[in-house]
Amino acid sequence: MSVMKRLSMIFKSKANNALDKMEDPRETLDYSYQRQLELLQKVRRGVADVATSRKRVELQINQIEAQSRKLEEQGRKALGVGREDLAREALTRRSSLQTQIADLRVQHDNLQGEEEKLTTASHRLQAKVDSFRTRKETIKATYTAAEAQTRINEAFSGISEEMGDVGLAIQRAEDKTASMQARAGAIDELLASGALDDFSGQRGDDIQAELDRMGGGHDVELEIARMKAELGQGPAPKSAIEQGPSQQGYQQPQQQPQQQPQNQQTQQFRQPGEGL
Repeated sequence: MSVMKRLSMIFKSKANNALDKMEDPRETLDYSYQRQLELLQKVRRGVADVATSRKRVELQINQIEAQSRKLEEQGRKALGVGREDLAREALTRRSSLQTQIADLRVQHDNLQGEEEKLTTASHRLQAKVDSFRTRKETIKATYTAAEAQTRINEAFSGISEEMGDVGLAIQRAEDKTASMQARAGAIDELLASGALDDFSGQRGDDIQAELDRMGGGHDVELEIARMKAELGQGPAPKSAIEQGPSQQGYQQPQQQPQQQPQNQQTQQFRQPGEGL
């Protein structure tokens, strides 16, 4: 295949694809129906023209027949007055008119036959046009319903162009909202830590913030010491002594004699299950 033929084929395929996308079946059907109506109108005009010609021939036949009868009467009158020559002339003219009448009758018969054919064709074409109109409206309604259903399905699935734009806009809005929330959270943390100054007049207390952090760490150390004491891995923290044995879950040991204060204090914080 030569280069020109390939280019021609590619151009035709591209043009056909573009025309196919641009074509609306409903418009095509309406155009076809309009053309059929125009053709039907031409056929009807043709029937009217043939009928007019037939009527004109009939009028000519009537006029010539009237002249023929007049010439016949004139011939009779001429014979009545002894003018045979006038009678012969009148009958000669009458004979010529009869020949014209015969030709006109042949034309009249031909026109009448043509008129009947055109009338039959007009009726058939009218029936086809009516049938095509009904089918056209049915196809248009079905195509419109299918097109609407397709658009609804595309909207539900999010693949339509309009819904795709909406989806992208929503995604951009969500991303921007998440970014703003993250930025706001970061600024709050920086303000709370004192890394940023609050110029609104409500400045944070650096010393209190540092004390709060130290207090939080101290609580953690106390909790670790308490857990070690429960596991027998170390002495109980001072805070545990202040809370009392009932709050820490320890059993109250029996009191020892006063002469052993050191042993009594040591035995008071022993865990259940340890040797006395």
